Amino acid sequence: MDTSDELLRKPEPSALLYPDGVVRSLNDAMVRALGRPAEQCVGRYVWDLLPASQSSMVKRIVANATKQQLTMWVLEFPRPGRVSLVTLVEARTTTAAGGEQLVWVHALNVHNDLGSLLIPFRLSAKAAGLGLCVYLPQVEQIEWLGGAPAVGALFPEASVSLPWVVRHVHPDDRGALRRLLGSDATGRPWIGLRFQAEHGEWRQLVCQTRRIQLGYDGPEQIFGTIRDDTKHEARRKEMLAALGAERRRADEIAEFSSALISTATEQELQQVVLTRLAATFGGTGAALMLVGRGHLFVSSDGGITWRADVPPRISMDVQSPMAQATRTGKPLFIADQEEFLRRWPHADASPLQWPGPDAAVSIAPLGPAGDRPLGAWMVTYDSGHRPTPDESAFMLTLAELAGQALGRIRSQQARVELATAIQQSMLPTLPERLPGLELAARYRPCSVDLDIGGDWYDAFLVPDGTVALEIGDAQGHDVDAAAFMGQVHGAMRAIAAHEPNPGTVLTHTNDLLVAMDAPRFASCTMLHIDPHTGQVTGASAGHVPLLFAHADGSHDIRRLPGGPVLGILPDADYPQETFSLDKDTVLVMVTDGLVEGPDLTLDAGLEHTGTLAAQALHDGLNPEEIANRVLDDAIAMNHLDDLAVLIVRRT
Repeated sequence: MDTSDELLRKPEPSALLYPDGVVRSLNDAMVRALGRPAEQCVGRYVWDLLPASQSSMVKRIVANATKQQLTMWVLEFPRPGRVSLVTLVEARTTTAAGGEQLVWVHALNVHNDLGSLLIPFRLSAKAAGLGLCVYLPQVEQIEWLGGAPAVGALFPEASVSLPWVVRHVHPDDRGALRRLLGSDATGRPWIGLRFQAEHGEWRQLVCQTRRIQLGYDGPEQIFGTIRDDTKHEARRKEMLAALGAERRRADEIAEFSSALISTATEQELQQVVLTRLAATFGGTGAALMLVGRGHLFVSSDGGITWRADVPPRISMDVQSPMAQATRTGKPLFIADQEEFLRRWPHADASPLQWPGPDAAVSIAPLGPAGDRPLGAWMVTYDSGHRPTPDESAFMLTLAELAGQALGRIRSQQARVELATAIQQSMLPTLPERLPGLELAARYRPCSVDLDIGGDWYDAFLVPDGTVALEIGDAQGHDVDAAAFMGQVHGAMRAIAAHEPNPGTVLTHTNDLLVAMDAPRFASCTMLHIDPHTGQVTGASAGHVPLLFAHADGSHDIRRLPGGPVLGILPDADYPQETFSLDKDTVLVMVTDGLVEGPDLTLDAGLEHTGTLAAQALHDGLNPEEIANRVLDDAIAMNHLDDLAVLIVRRT
């Protein structure tokens, strides 16, 4: 065996390591390969001199060599400012003068088999769904080296000419192709190209090129990595389109709700309903029927035609769908004229001229069953339209809000009390049963001024089977705060139906509010909990930390990762965290008004509320009783802000 000094005099990059992997000495060729001065290498672990992605492999090579096992592997030396070096490295043991055991790591000559250096890259590319190719500028050829078969199928042969590739690249992207194939030594970022496959369809490719030296004294070549992002791009466009539709929908909802809030007379209410109702729900016409003196007095937009032989009012006693919905407080959907005539054979009593044999009609009462009848509104549709359950539920909610507006208008208290009604309608009734969970929530608005606030909570099942929980606080204690709270809460519900991650829901909600140029902001915490495993994933938008109350009487405070409050900073990021909720633990979600008071800081309030909830759990109280105790305590301490608490326990 050569002595250690002789090993370093070899032309190939070589280094001598101590058995623990620390560099003892290295030759000039290895210094050039590592791209750093020798004094920065000696005394350091060899794997610290290479990219982190190769660290574990280098450790394994050295460990095998110390066990008298000859080990070879292809490594990449990044060399800052120069092309990367890819070479085959061998590690074996050697003995220095005096008997010291060392590990000799050196590059091997692979002139006769440069293709072997590409095998790890091919395997990695295939595993990642990428294609690998090389550009040969001398002959203007692009050769396929392997990787994902689906990417390789875009090329008719293993080697294609550059002119052929240029012809298949979209004209607007040919400049990007030239940049990719440029001769500079540094790696380029990923660049998108539209590529027309052999069958004529356009594919969205994302490519990256860089120059690599194959072997320590081998040639430099331009290698390319190709990813087919066609499906991803299509999904991205669909998602952007859906998000755009949700934003437009949210704008319509926000405008409709705000307009209802602002009405102060019945005429204003008619104007709001008749100008917005049909457009909001995709109808062709809209009508508003208001109760007065035992009749329904009808007004409509231009999309509805009334019979000339019947007055535009309907007796509350007549058998008609409008009167029935108003009397019973139950919505109606009539699929076509045949159903209308079958269910209400005395159609002559109705002033409505049916829009067409296949037209449909939705009627929503302006108040729930059991309340004093106020009226109803109606939307007509072209043939074939059937509202979704969500659309029908939302129409009923808005109709009830309109009914509340009408009632407040008639009692000269429209603005303040309607805002309260909107807030209460936005605070959901928690599901009576959620598998594996017990929930309880309490809310009390601000105890000063208008008794209107922006706090909210929610709990609902999401498509992946987990339960979404949210609690938030919109800025302010007035009519606009209640309206803004409704917008934020509604937007989060809509977005959560398409996004499985709480952090992403907060990100899209923030983007929506920023795009709307919302005049206010809101804090919020959103969690997804798997009732079966107890796994919880959560993120926060500048909201109060979570509290955990344990059955032994102790408690914890958990501050979630997250980002700023919603509606302020564009492109804000909301990282999330995953943790577990044990069955002997109660999760307490609160707004700041419950834990802050005139004489109580936030930190002190969290400790106080956590202690109170933990003692309640230790005393055997259920979630409903714990929620009552926490809220009553805050009221007794004269907290002036809105108060909201959501209690969660696994069963």
